[in-house]
Amino acid sequence: MSTETDTGSAQTPAKKKFEFPGAVTMLAIVTILVWIAALFIPAGRFGVDVDGSPVPGSFETVTSPLSFWERIQQLILSPVNGLYGVQDSITGFVDTDNIGRLFGSVGVVLFIMALGAFISVSFATRSLETAVSQLATKLSNKGWLLITVIMVLFSLLGSTMGFSVETFGFYALLIPLMTALGYDRMVAATMIILGALVGNMASTVNPFSIGVASGEAGVSIGDGIVLRVILWIVLTAVAVVFVLRYAAKVKKDPAKSLVGFDIGDDEDEEPAAPVDIDGKLTGTQKLVLLITGLTFGLMIFSVIPWSSIFGATTGPAEYDAYHVTTTEPYWFELNWWFPQLAMLFILAAVLVGVVAKMGEKKIVSLITRGAGDMVGPAIVILLARGVSVIMTNTETLDTILNAMEQLVSGASAGAFAILVMLVNIPLAFLIPSSSGHATLAMPLLAPLGDFAGVSRALVITAFQMGHGLMLMVAPTNVVVVGGLAMAKVGYDKFLRFVWPLLLINFVIVVVVIGAAAVFE
Repeated sequence: MSTETDTGSAQTPAKKKFEFPGAVTMLAIVTILVWIAALFIPAGRFGVDVDGSPVPGSFETVTSPLSFWERIQQLILSPVNGLYGVQDSITGFVDTDNIGRLFGSVGVVLFIMALGAFISVSFATRSLETAVSQLATKLSNKGWLLITVIMVLFSLLGSTMGFSVETFGFYALLIPLMTALGYDRMVAATMIILGALVGNMASTVNPFSIGVASGEAGVSIGDGIVLRVILWIVLTAVAVVFVLRYAAKVKKDPAKSLVGFDIGDDEDEEPAAPVDIDGKLTGTQKLVLLITGLTFGLMIFSVIPWSSIFGATTGPAEYDAYHVTTTEPYWFELNWWFPQLAMLFILAAVLVGVVAKMGEKKIVSLITRGAGDMVGPAIVILLARGVSVIMTNTETLDTILNAMEQLVSGASAGAFAILVMLVNIPLAFLIPSSSGHATLAMPLLAPLGDFAGVSRALVITAFQMGHGLMLMVAPTNVVVVGGLAMAKVGYDKFLRFVWPLLLINFVIVVVVIGAAAVFE
């Protein structure tokens, strides 16, 4: 008998398949890459007018305001500044010790943690699960209708009032509903994300994008609205059909799902007890559902700038920070934003706990656990905001704006309109805020449109199309990365799903914008 070792029969460990980094790791990589790029992009500044808007042709290169060690500090502190950095009102520098306006995303973080607390308490009553199961039974053959209605509604809200981060509140409601109807988490996530972001891309009277851009360009918010309405109808219809095709395919053959139907990242999470589909809602559960419906309804009503939509008069505003316009508000407007919304969900969570007779210790425990469940999405959000802080503090944004100005100068009408869209695509990666982007870019682009024979209204539309197209996939957009984190959908799988839609949208916009510039 041979004593030689049969090495060939020994099993070699299987090579691990490459896994796309998670959202936190991916954004950390993006932060480092942007920081490295800022080392080679020269610092520069535009001259500004009395309103603080950049003056075309006034750009000049300046000595970098930061030493190399200070740049290292910017990289290390970018997540902290992304959370609660304050922008100096004079220098524009973002730091935690400044006096000025809030630049960080602590408001968004607090909001989603409060939302997590509410979800934890309300789910403990099993009211939503029971209602979802009953609704799934009634809509077993009409899931397509539910997807269509929700996407069109979110798109309409996005187009008219910039509805985007508010969608965080709906994941807890829609994910269990869609999975009960036989769809996967990709369907639930994309109907929310694409519904809102396609609407934002095709903004019609959104005061925080079209309104601000119109104010900076010196035209009415209603100028160009016919073309924008046409684009909204076309782009929304395309997005709805795109999601419905995937949803129908997954429901027919679950093996074709890009994300599967499992829990996802939470392997240690205990599976919930099965819900009795035939079970009836108790009186307490009905009351919990009523509180839930009123809470979400109040959230939507409280953040809509009704006077700006119907008054059609607006001025510069920072959507992420203040959510206000210069329009005189109607008497019934609440003008709430993240601080008020956070407390709305905390108080609603306490109210649900009291109604369900949970007791003080259980209510506190559920609130704490629910807020903790949102730490992951919160880290994603503050990292995304930290990228903008790096570009702001290194004074490289104006250099990029100047390169954009040089690129579009001297082009023909059709080419100019398309170039305006193209140059705003990468800029939106660095400035996810539509109002912040418009405030920086429109004072430069609007006058150039006059020389190219393109109306300022069309320049605004082209700018918005480029901005919105990037925001549908930008890892610096908290609506995308935060939503995917809450839905437990990998960013790589989302890109795989959405790239054909991006290509379709790109072709539609190029054709429509180019033709409008030639024939206007």
